[in-house]
Amino acid sequence: MKAEKLRELDDRELTRQVQEIREQVFRLRFQMSMGQADGLKKRQGLRKDQARILTILRERELKAAPGQGS
Repeated sequence: MKAEKLRELDDRELTRQVQEIREQVFRLRFQMSMGQADGLKKRQGLRKDQARILTILRERELKAAPGQGS
């Protein structure tokens, strides 16, 4: 998913999507270990999407609390 589209969503929706991605990665990893699926590229894509979402959430967190940290 593109970062521009993710930035349009609210925090609750982004958090929900992170949970869904974590579940999908878990299921896919389990299937791969059982030899049922060959989804390495899909797993990598999901992990990148998860990282994008977490980055956006962190940016919002830092923007909401100015003056914190160094």
